[in-house]
Amino acid sequence: MGEQLSVWELIADASLLVQLVMLSLVLASVISWAVIFQRSALYNRTAKAAKRFEARFWSGMDLNQLFRESNSSPNNDCGMEDIFRSGFKEFTRLRQQTGVDPDAVMEGAQRAMRVAGSRQVEKLESNLSFLATVGSTSPYIGLFGTVWGIMNSFRGLAQMQQATIATVAPGISEALIATAMGLFAAIPAVIAYNRFNARVDRLSNAYQTFAEEFSSILHRRAHGSGNHSAGAA
Repeated sequence: MGEQLSVWELIADASLLVQLVMLSLVLASVISWAVIFQRSALYNRTAKAAKRFEARFWSGMDLNQLFRESNSSPNNDCGMEDIFRSGFKEFTRLRQQTGVDPDAVMEGAQRAMRVAGSRQVEKLESNLSFLATVGSTSPYIGLFGTVWGIMNSFRGLAQMQQATIATVAPGISEALIATAMGLFAAIPAVIAYNRFNARVDRLSNAYQTFAEEFSSILHRRAHGSGNHSAGAA
């Protein structure tokens, strides 16, 4: 009896549709874990890179030197550095043009920083929609497999003159495995999605704060009252 009710035996004896449901849930779970590990590593690298760049930015280093260094060896994981490069590049370009109003220079630099910030947030949010989809649909897919398996079990019982627990249990058990697989795929995806969303929000707020502080420094430079170093500004 115990051998007949082993998980692998139940999966092997399940109908083709239920097996396809189980296979899709296993694939969704595997891909979800791959996304979870990849996103977690990315957020850790991004947060550390942001702290390092912010420390350099506020160390009093000349902004032109900081721009040259970040331009020569850019860190693709540092969204804050990308915002700085985009804003400072546009600021320098507009200031070199004759007859450009300081307010127009600032507007162009801020627009460039907003675009860079949106691009970085979009990069951080990549693949999160997949986790949300797995978390929200996997239980229903598993439930569909369970309902289908139970329907097949009862249809088989209708052809028997005498039904016992021994004849009912295997069909019900194989059907419930689909629900268990759905929950196994959904729970980690939901937890990771919520956690990653919070991390993206924190990084996005840090980008916005940095852009505002950097805008204040550029504003003073645009109106001729700012020092060339971030720390002194």
